[in-house]
Amino acid sequence: MKKMSYFKKLMLFLNVIVAFSLFLACIVPYTSSASLAFVSLTVPALVIANMLFFLYWLIGKKVYMLLSLFILIYGYFTLGTFIAFNGNTQKNINSNSISLLSYNVLGFHSNDHNWEVNTAPDIVDFVYEENPEIVSFQEFEMFYIQDDMMKTYPYVARRYDIREEAIGKNLAIFSKYKIINKDVLHFNNTVNGGIYADILVDKDTVRVYNLHLESLDIRPNYFKKERSDKLFVRLRDSFAEQQKQAEIVRQHINLSPYPVVVSGDFNNTQFSKVYFNIKGDLKDSFLESGHGYGETIKFWKFPFRIDMILGDPSFTFLSHENYKIDISDHEPIMATFKLSDE
Repeated sequence: MKKMSYFKKLMLFLNVIVAFSLFLACIVPYTSSASLAFVSLTVPALVIANMLFFLYWLIGKKVYMLLSLFILIYGYFTLGTFIAFNGNTQKNINSNSISLLSYNVLGFHSNDHNWEVNTAPDIVDFVYEENPEIVSFQEFEMFYIQDDMMKTYPYVARRYDIREEAIGKNLAIFSKYKIINKDVLHFNNTVNGGIYADILVDKDTVRVYNLHLESLDIRPNYFKKERSDKLFVRLRDSFAEQQKQAEIVRQHINLSPYPVVVSGDFNNTQFSKVYFNIKGDLKDSFLESGHGYGETIKFWKFPFRIDMILGDPSFTFLSHENYKIDISDHEPIMATFKLSDE
């Protein structure tokens, strides 16, 4: 038997590492370990790396290709996919559909965090052009929106805190349909939170949630300024807070007397325990009717999908669109869905 070269030994060693890392990522949604939550952020990269290793060993006709093949299959059935293949997105499909747009507007400041810039007019123009029935804003600074700017949305639910550290985490839901009830979801020891509005759509009532979960506050310059051990502890604590907040949201959804739509900035990916907990049996609009990668934010130029629209299992999602308008650090998303006929 021919002896394996040092290069192939190195490749096999690296293959084992990335395969085991993807296996750990598959465990993340089913464990409460905040320390493991980091791995879920790297799932797309781990999938690509395992695919490359699979092809490398396949070309070489080596049995080692089974290592990555098995973990890729296991990951697909455990975590799902990060790419959607649903064809072209369509809007205004029929008169019975409802469209909801979700957008983290960064306090109506520019995506380079220039606090002297007011992007509210541009964002309102974008909303009017897309013309959704319901709009969910995260990081909503109310004093940038004049009374006549959203006049076609007469019904509003808001969470507004005047504390300086809380302003960027304020939320709003604007609706063309009548809001018959609204309230705030409180998260402990944080300025993050959520709101919900019970919206009367013809003879049906839908509960719409707008969430802003705990931010990880990771910026490229933080890695230069903050010690790695302190950064790890801070991020681990943020993941733990997100999990607590997700529990609050899930418990609230379970008690809802109406079918629900959950929109907002989850500050985590679709491979996290946070996402899996909130989603439960809800449908993900991107997976149901989106296409492509679905990115809503970039970190170090690497795309992530952390803004979500989830809906009741009885809903039929007709379309999902990811926009690239480069106003905020997030990009808006819009889903069109149809309520159950029953």
